[in-house]
Amino acid sequence: MKILDGKKISALIKEEISLEVKKIISNNGKRPHLSAILVGENGASQTYVNAKVKACEKVGFESTLIRLDNNITQEQLLEEINKININKNIDGLIVQLPLPESFDEDLITKSILPHKDVDGFHPLNIGNMVLNLPTFVSATPAGIIELLSRYNINTSGKHCVVLGRSNIVGTPMSILMSRKNNPGNATVTLAHSRTTNLKEICLSADILIVALGKANFITKDMIKPGACIIDVGITRVKSDFTKSGWKLVGDVNFKDVSEKCGYITPVPGGVGPMTIAMLLKNTLLASKSTF
Repeated sequence: MKILDGKKISALIKEEISLEVKKIISNNGKRPHLSAILVGENGASQTYVNAKVKACEKVGFESTLIRLDNNITQEQLLEEINKININKNIDGLIVQLPLPESFDEDLITKSILPHKDVDGFHPLNIGNMVLNLPTFVSATPAGIIELLSRYNINTSGKHCVVLGRSNIVGTPMSILMSRKNNPGNATVTLAHSRTTNLKEICLSADILIVALGKANFITKDMIKPGACIIDVGITRVKSDFTKSGWKLVGDVNFKDVSEKCGYITPVPGGVGPMTIAMLLKNTLLASKSTF
């Protein structure tokens, strides 16, 4: 079993981006600028946003974090987004999800200009991704593709099973893996909560990508020997073995599955760091106005 170390690969990508930013600045170019909007006091969201801001600092980006109270109206949030949309100094914008229940997340996503949507969630960017046109690919699927590429995982002709059909991870992941590319050229099955014979389907997978949000859902009796396992899930569960009383686990029972698989991403330290790295890469693309 070999660990697919997202933390290590993301550090390499950040170093590559940092070197490119230094070249841009030395040629009197504009420093890339990412803006993030955080609504409310969600602890996990605050952690994610702070990590993104720190990553910007590490690679030499300018960053702006806008914190908004939980009691703001949707109209006020849209006003803040519009201010950033028209600010030519800001290249990329992310609105940290989830938003309070009273907000229409689809409307908020659509309100971000496509050429500043470095999360890759805007319908226009998703459509361009489906058509294999230049665009921002959602950071998590892009990070998984990059991880497979950097570890030279053979995907051509392989059976790839994707568990989870969200617009953010599962659906774009299935499209990217089936694309005529490397990594890609896989035969893809997109499974979900309504899928019957799920265990049998997972057992047929050469590459299993799990994005269900169910802690320790995948066990070794569900995987083929030597399979490549990509664990997108992250859940906080109680633990008697940590000072905090909590620990982070994925959708895959790591200890159980690692005895049987060929490759596996850890949680934490696998897909998560890659997501942030690809967000930075999208912001760099936005600053160049390449499409």
